[in-house]
Amino acid sequence: MESPTRSIMLVDKSTTLRYYHGMLLTRLRYAILTAASPEEAMMILEHTIPSCVLSGYLFPMMSGSDFIKKLKSLERTRNVPVIVLTGEKDAAARKTCMDLGCASFLTKPVEPVRLYREIQAATESMPRSNIRLDTSLKAVVGDVDRAAQATMISEGGLYLNTTVLRPKDAITPVRIFIKDREIKATAVVLYSHTRGSGVRREAGMGLKFLEISDEDRKFLRNFIEEQLTSDIMPDDAR
Repeated sequence: MESPTRSIMLVDKSTTLRYYHGMLLTRLRYAILTAASPEEAMMILEHTIPSCVLSGYLFPMMSGSDFIKKLKSLERTRNVPVIVLTGEKDAAARKTCMDLGCASFLTKPVEPVRLYREIQAATESMPRSNIRLDTSLKAVVGDVDRAAQATMISEGGLYLNTTVLRPKDAITPVRIFIKDREIKATAVVLYSHTRGSGVRREAGMGLKFLEISDEDRKFLRNFIEEQLTSDIMPDDAR
């Protein structure tokens, strides 16, 4: 079952970084609210409450720590998790934020998977650890090399479009073709759907990797990050 859509409020004085993180988190299936300052954020928060606030730390007027204090002092926002994302590497600033009740304090640049995991940990009772990428990749499943299409992939597994379904808990070899590389893995079937019966509507199977080399897993992570960010990555987010 798909989790409900969570909303993230981005508070950053940089227009470029608001765009970058907004696009990235939209691709990670979050709804996005943006504000250029804590003052603007507080006005928005009078009308809507997000699942999480992702905020910078240095602002011209209200400081990041004062913003956190304000959020934690108001009944309507005190339970909203706050993640600070900043270029500051000051240990004292980190301690201040964590003492004020921040869920996390991240120093830029931060990898998309790290940001995703921190947001998941702050907002979900059963957080995911791997980014899922909607895609379209050639795959081969089983010992008889039945062709399939991977329509979702992560470091931990994939969803295969196929009419040849295996039973739940069946273990099968799988090969995925990305660019000029062949990824080989052994996977277990978590669930399968006939056409029209599942969330994705097409016939297929969700599989979890049981065996995959560290090198191939790293390649998958880099591929997913590249697909998410290559066309939106600004110089000051690198």
